[in-house]
Amino acid sequence: MSQPRIDTTVPAPTAAGSPRPAARTWVVLSAACAGQFLVVLDVSVVNVALPSMRADLGLSAIGLQWVLNAYSIAFAGFMLLGGRAADLFGRKRMFLVGLGLFTAASVAGGLAVEGWQLLAARAAQGLGAAVLAPATLTIVTGAVPPGPARTRAIGTWSAVGAGGGAAGGLVGGVLTDLLSWRWVLLINVPVGVLVLVGAALWIRESRTEGGRRLDLPGAVLVTGGLAAVAYGIVQTEEAGWGAGATLLPLLGGVALLVAFVAVEARTNAPLMPLKLFRSRAVSAANVAMLMNGSASFAMWFFMTVYAQNVLGYSPLAAGLALVPSSISVIVGSKLAPRLMVTTGARNLAAIGTLIAATGFGWQSLMDAHGTYVTTILGPGILMMAGIGLAITPLASLATSGAAPGDAGLVSGLVNTSRTMGGALGLAVLSTVAASRMAGGTGPEALTAGYALAFRTGAGILLVGAVLMLLWLPRRTEA
Repeated sequence: MSQPRIDTTVPAPTAAGSPRPAARTWVVLSAACAGQFLVVLDVSVVNVALPSMRADLGLSAIGLQWVLNAYSIAFAGFMLLGGRAADLFGRKRMFLVGLGLFTAASVAGGLAVEGWQLLAARAAQGLGAAVLAPATLTIVTGAVPPGPARTRAIGTWSAVGAGGGAAGGLVGGVLTDLLSWRWVLLINVPVGVLVLVGAALWIRESRTEGGRRLDLPGAVLVTGGLAAVAYGIVQTEEAGWGAGATLLPLLGGVALLVAFVAVEARTNAPLMPLKLFRSRAVSAANVAMLMNGSASFAMWFFMTVYAQNVLGYSPLAAGLALVPSSISVIVGSKLAPRLMVTTGARNLAAIGTLIAATGFGWQSLMDAHGTYVTTILGPGILMMAGIGLAITPLASLATSGAAPGDAGLVSGLVNTSRTMGGALGLAVLSTVAASRMAGGTGPEALTAGYALAFRTGAGILLVGAVLMLLWLPRRTEA
């Protein structure tokens, strides 16, 4: 296939002491991966800081929940719009705009003195992340030519993103215990400024040729639809699946998405060309990414609450306990490009998912008096190593099926699949766990609920592995 028209490298410099092209490429990759790390980190970094936020700002229980939800809804709802904007208005420009908004919102959140200010800042962070995240993957895939080098670059991007999600508990625990909850947001500021400077200097602009316009009706429908579905999903934690507060936004969101598909089928310049889904690589990889995301995002949540609520760990101790799991997902992502050469992308994605499912099954054997080695360390390493092995081939397959002008859109679709999968998976598995607990708050009741959630997650991953073997193409489609 022809590679995306994303020019992130520059001619060899003539000035003495300037970086060579190879070094310049790695600066570009580092900037893109740092942006992705920040985006994924902020999905989970505030978890352990929530009690401190509540005490300081006087947030209600519902308001505390929306510290998480405001970010995830804005992130998921605007992702496709951010991906298409990167294609049309420039990948570098959207990278800088998204990172700038994300960094400014982090300042506002860290300095908030009222609860509503924190929630507004978290929503603005999510919007900035939705613009930033799709640009990171298109910059990575365009920084190197197709082949093993690009696969290694995607592996690095996958590892950094997975590491961001994995590090959230540890980073949040350290900053909250040693400084204050405000630093879980303010830590983004120096990193964001540094990455902004590097990106402005070394990334070259690129965009889709042909003067296409942004499909505003499609953008409004898909953004509203995804946001409504995400809102309905998070409402299940409080109201349940059958309540009107859940069903109304869910059904409304589905209706908007159906209208979006109808509009896209008729417009001359669609936000998301439906022909994308004719590619097995794009459609199957995104469904697989959604299923893997639904299990992996929930894993971090349940492992953290099990360590604190059942085993009695402090927030910092719980974060430290998950460090080996964090390392294993990074190692798995970095090993994946080498293993893809011998096993193939489809087979490695399925193998990694099966390894993760085995870890989920092991974790479901937990008890209220479990030891660290058998109930956290061993299964955690297995779960996250498997997820790490699967992420890189899935991202590679999805982006390889993109036409040059749709690279940013497909990147946004990949991130949307992971984010929506995570939100849906956490809501479903939380409901499953609550049904088994039946209102109990003792260690045994909590453990029984968490164990059932992990067994359900193992089942989802097994179905995903079978789906990959049957649906993913054996070779990259042109």
